[in-house]
Amino acid sequence: MESAITPEYLRKLLAERGGALTLMASQWTDSPEDCLQEALIELARKPAAPRNPVAWLFDVVRKRAIDMHRASQRRRKHEAAAGAASPGWFLPKETQEFDGQTLAAALRELAVEHREVIVARIWGGLSFDQIGLLVGASTSAAHRRYEAGLRHLRERLCEQSRP
Repeated sequence: MESAITPEYLRKLLAERGGALTLMASQWTDSPEDCLQEALIELARKPAAPRNPVAWLFDVVRKRAIDMHRASQRRRKHEAAAGAASPGWFLPKETQEFDGQTLAAALRELAVEHREVIVARIWGGLSFDQIGLLVGASTSAAHRRYEAGLRHLRERLCEQSRP
């Protein structure tokens, strides 16, 4: 695709791949929709469409999510240091775990390099070549990560299904 991205094409991409792109970003950040929105805006502003807009979006969403994750870690570290230096005004909020579907819980327990490859392959529909480019690995390494992640998922789900 050599022409500029049209609003109709953006709507189609969002409808077809928005869920998978959000899922990819959610592996890194609590604000995956922000990453997707910024990536779509960047895509819309490009004078010409990338060679493979779907793979490009996965790459940009992933990079934005990782950047957001790193910024969040820096902010938490800074806030913790600042909080430790001054008396607290509020009691810490207790975290609440929400019960989700068993598969979602098992997926969250995977190492991020396995989880993002599984998300890109199953929900994103990317090829192992595209996934390799996305995560900075060879095609065979992407496939190995995918297989290892599936193996861990199976083991975890089997453990949970036993009485």
